[in-house]
Amino acid sequence: METKKMKDTRVVQTDQVLINDLNNYHSLFGGVLMKKMDACATLSARRHSRIKECVTASTDSVHFIAPIRQTDSVCIESFVTYSGKSSMEIFCKVIAEDLETGNRRHAATAFFTFVAIGPDKKPAQVPKVIPESKEEKYLYETSSERVKIRDIKRKQSKELISNILLDKPWD
Repeated sequence: METKKMKDTRVVQTDQVLINDLNNYHSLFGGVLMKKMDACATLSARRHSRIKECVTASTDSVHFIAPIRQTDSVCIESFVTYSGKSSMEIFCKVIAEDLETGNRRHAATAFFTFVAIGPDKKPAQVPKVIPESKEEKYLYETSSERVKIRDIKRKQSKELISNILLDKPWD
């Protein structure tokens, strides 16, 4: 299978902040931002795999660095930073820009893991990625540690689920 350059998986989405998306602190709801990040990451996964169905398998910790205000635009950039057999690690960075002053700041970061699903509804093979820029090389070189951490967390999650009841709490 061919390899692809990270830059070819890059998706950039910029949007304005609407009043309905604000919390009681007059900043963008974290959940609204996470939805936007997941949508952007989905496009990177599909662009990389060229497969119709790419599903979110996990989201590493979303780091909310700075609030996003109504006077800001929110720019989400995503790209594949590592790929396994059928999975893809996708980095999302969020930059808020004050539309009145032009000041830009890091607002959030997260890593998503997506799995490509073939027509047979089973995981499908995806291409490897090639980093080129300094940022891409850093993210690629540090991906193995994140993969190890995800494996540990996946095992912990399976153990947790095996010990969680499905009973209705009101019975």
